[in-house]
Amino acid sequence: MQATSASVENRAVTNSFLPWLAVLGLVYTLLVAVGLIGDGFKWAAGGEDGAAALFEFATNPFMGLIVGTMATAMVQSSSTVTSITVGLVAAGLPVSTAIPMIMGINIGTTMTSTLVSLGSMGKRNVFRRSFSAATAHGFFNLFAVVLFLPLEMATGFLAKSSDYLTDLLYGGSSTNMGGFDFIKPLIKPVTNAFSNVAESVLPGMSGGIVLALIGLALTFMSISLLGKILKQQMVGRAKDLMHKAIGSGSVGSIASGGLITFLVQSSSTTTSLVIPLVGSGVFRLKDIYPFTLGANIGTCITALLAAFSLSGPMAAAGLQIALVHLLFNVSGVLLIYGVPALRGIPYHAARRFAQIASRRKSVVFGYVFGVFFIVPGLLILLTS
Repeated sequence: MQATSASVENRAVTNSFLPWLAVLGLVYTLLVAVGLIGDGFKWAAGGEDGAAALFEFATNPFMGLIVGTMATAMVQSSSTVTSITVGLVAAGLPVSTAIPMIMGINIGTTMTSTLVSLGSMGKRNVFRRSFSAATAHGFFNLFAVVLFLPLEMATGFLAKSSDYLTDLLYGGSSTNMGGFDFIKPLIKPVTNAFSNVAESVLPGMSGGIVLALIGLALTFMSISLLGKILKQQMVGRAKDLMHKAIGSGSVGSIASGGLITFLVQSSSTTTSLVIPLVGSGVFRLKDIYPFTLGANIGTCITALLAAFSLSGPMAAAGLQIALVHLLFNVSGVLLIYGVPALRGIPYHAARRFAQIASRRKSVVFGYVFGVFFIVPGLLILLTS
């Protein structure tokens, strides 16, 4: 009996350890994938100058914003699109072009929680509360773009701030990762092996395209599996944490949203968790509003992890765009939520819009398709 009991206990320990071992493996896969995207794209484009030239169509900031919004809405993962953007910047995409894309990603990611809220459309009051929670996050991110995109175009605030921080992390003008250099030796042998195989089998531009496609596939796979495993390991605990922390005041709620999103590696998961809780009346909109803002900050960890895997002359630019993502989200919370006169704008707009939407369902579908697909599509046609 004792031997059997010990065997069962050993299996339980092994089963509890294996998911976290899988998490480490998937994080490593993600880092390799981002490196492959950058190497493959740069190869196919004919070097850094060629890569930058491919994105001349997006030199208009509004076009970059649209690309980020639509890509995230279609992929349904801001972490994936942000990681891909980091890889593209490391391959030659100008930082100035990528900054509006990062802002668009923040808009596109709110589609997930909006879709979750649609599940309660058959119950008017439940839907009104759920939809208000989803659109509060969406309106906040839209408002942040309205404020910061013109500011960035006029002053280069995010570009200059992120450049300064990148210099600090890199040690001035150095193009080495400095204290983070331990990641490069782990990643580079694998990316080099992929490149060598691709070059021997598919010489020319086609090899670079295949390499980038492999990186894209690995990015989607790793983030998808990472999210599923972390949800299984953390969602139950996340719900307990939310119940304890959402009512702990604005600062505590923001911190909790950031922490839980960091743990599950998905702002969509975090925000989607609270939508049914608001719909059922467990929490009020004013309780979860700051929590969803913390999720914006917590989701930045994926892009930073991806940036630390980069090497080469454009690695600093890759880290810079990841820092832009962080600075944009932190600045949005500090400005909009930190200023009482601005804090209530997304909140009251979401409440009023949800009241209208609960009575007229056409408004709901107009919002989803209009914000995420129709308006961006029309702007592409008008600006092309």
